Amino acid sequence: MGDRLLRIGFAEPMVTEELSRLERVGLLDDDQFAQAFAREMTVYRGQGRWSVKAGLARKGIDRDTIDAATADLTPELEEARADALAAGRARRLARVEPRAAFQRLSGFLMRRGFDGDIARRAASRALAVQLEEAE
Repeated sequence: MGDRLLRIGFAEPMVTEELSRLERVGLLDDDQFAQAFAREMTVYRGQGRWSVKAGLARKGIDRDTIDAATADLTPELEEARADALAAGRARRLARVEPRAAFQRLSGFLMRRGFDGDIARRAASRALAVQLEEAE
């Protein structure tokens, strides 16, 4: 926030003083912001851990705060979220050749910020269920 205020022309002493005041009264808290951002991106937008980390970094959040905010995004939780997202998306790929469907689905999950291994496993499981249902 400070960088943005400086870029638009506010004097540095004024920005420093105001940021300190906002922190004192609890209106400016990077930890709370990072937690809320991570929750929004994962729960409501279906993003993976890497996407959340990149988004927080773009917002100027420091590495330690990012790590703390994403600490509960365990591989098991990521796997479950990827499975749920893949299952919903796999239905749209029912008529696509299996290899192409796998590539599309795993690519979709990776673009959402899921680790490549997690994305490939989730795509495989979702497409296997689609094949079983089609038989």
